[in-house]
Amino acid sequence: MKIGCIQLNVGFGKVEENFERAEDKIREAAKNGAEIIVLPEMWNTGYALEKLPELADINGERTKAFLAKLAKELDVHIVGGSVSTKKGDKFYNTMYTFNRNGELVGEYSKAHLFRLMDEHLYLEAGDEMNRFALDDIEAAGVICYDIRFPEWLRAHALQGAKVLFIPAQWPTPRIDHWKTLLQARAIENQCFVIAVNRISKKVENFNGQSMIIQPWGEVLWIGAEDEEVAVIDVDFSIVDEVRGRIPVYDDRRPGLYQDVVVKG
Repeated sequence: MKIGCIQLNVGFGKVEENFERAEDKIREAAKNGAEIIVLPEMWNTGYALEKLPELADINGERTKAFLAKLAKELDVHIVGGSVSTKKGDKFYNTMYTFNRNGELVGEYSKAHLFRLMDEHLYLEAGDEMNRFALDDIEAAGVICYDIRFPEWLRAHALQGAKVLFIPAQWPTPRIDHWKTLLQARAIENQCFVIAVNRISKKVENFNGQSMIIQPWGEVLWIGAEDEEVAVIDVDFSIVDEVRGRIPVYDDRRPGLYQDVVVKG
């Protein structure tokens, strides 16, 4: 299946410009044969957290209508990265996923808030998993900082996910952590990792290097340090082969370490 990764140059607080740019890039990816298209984290506003009262998408309605229309029109699945949303009087970092029929199949608010970017001061954490299927592909989605919590990603894999979609705004100074953590999550869960980072070299410092990683840990593709739309062919069938060769899931001993995880 062909995956379209949109390494977007996100404008800080520039909602209209970001929607226009995202649509252009989604259409470009679809034109180039992408069947699943993935956007980065918080692409509607960037990290303009102090401006969320005026910028956040109320109940995600604009984003959902936008993604549903494009998914159905272009006959593609869209893993919509994430956007800032307002629900009631609270704000969230929310991922929406639509199938090729324009149906909402996944909704998730970031579970782990990143204190170094003051997320905890402005956003509420989600507390639900994000499992969904695209055609016959069992998938899951988490957001950026979530990858530092391996038990959270393992929980999704244990529920059947064979690919993890990870939108992010991962900064340049810690980009080596990004690469290493993504490879580890692919290897330990024996699944594909499709991670899409943003670009910005003005207000903030983000340098892309999005990645597609196979279950053995090999990097199938890595993005450049500029905005780009890449379409990469992925064979999801190898997940079962890898899991059969090293039966990690069969050899788990959850009773041995369950109490440790809970107490930790």
